[in-house]
Amino acid sequence: MEKSFLVVLSSLMISLLSSANAQTGTLKPVWESDTTLRTPECVLVDPGKNVLYIACINGNPTLENKSSYIAKIGQDGKLIKLKFTENLNSTKGMGIMGDKLYVTEMTQVAEIALSTGKILNRYPIEGAKFLNDIAIDTQKGVIYVTDSNDSKVWSITNGKASIVLAGAPLKGCNGLLVENNQLLIGNGDGSLLTLNPTTKQLNTIAKGMGGIDGIVALGNKTYMVTEWGGKIWHIRADGTTELKMDTSKEKINSADIGYNPTTQMLFVPTFFHNTVKAYSLK
Repeated sequence: MEKSFLVVLSSLMISLLSSANAQTGTLKPVWESDTTLRTPECVLVDPGKNVLYIACINGNPTLENKSSYIAKIGQDGKLIKLKFTENLNSTKGMGIMGDKLYVTEMTQVAEIALSTGKILNRYPIEGAKFLNDIAIDTQKGVIYVTDSNDSKVWSITNGKASIVLAGAPLKGCNGLLVENNQLLIGNGDGSLLTLNPTTKQLNTIAKGMGGIDGIVALGNKTYMVTEWGGKIWHIRADGTTELKMDTSKEKINSADIGYNPTTQMLFVPTFFHNTVKAYSLK
């Protein structure tokens, strides 16, 4: 009886410690992909299929670059298909709604069949300069997109694009995340903002970082965010921040991250380093 109680208590303590590590953002290297992933900008987790989609710019993020592609790899880092979808234009942020994958190109959003990788539609955004990240409200069927060079947030509903927010305080906005009917926006001034899309009420969650690229939620109003230059930050529920990793001196970038809350694994695309790195938060 006493032994059984000790086993249960031990298991509970391990569980609590794992949860605490996830909240404090301890990053433990697990694997790194090979360098066939050329200029990876975004990692998207599809937990239902146990795969990762990688948006590979494959060169420079310009209007002329038509050689971008989306790769498909396992959550163990092993390549499944290098060019799941190709002939894309400077791919960056991605999101899934239903059986379709959405990815930004320079001035439009491509809609891709998850079953085949085939491009089904493209939704141009008039006047767009540098479309970057995507976040999708799957309940309302709304796709949100940032234009970093024009400091705007757009929405696409039923194929129609409209402006959600433009101008100050937005400045070089990039990362997006939909959480609890709120839209989190990574601003170029290093602040993490939260927007109510209905009322347009805008608040600041945290500040003091560099321009925010990727945003993932860890739960309990805590987040991991990245700076493209190579920094990963942990944001606590009270808005305080802690720098968890800095590979900028090694010139290893940290672009638009993905996160699997079930396995507590963080996936970091290294851009010009041409790999994806996986870290455990357990």
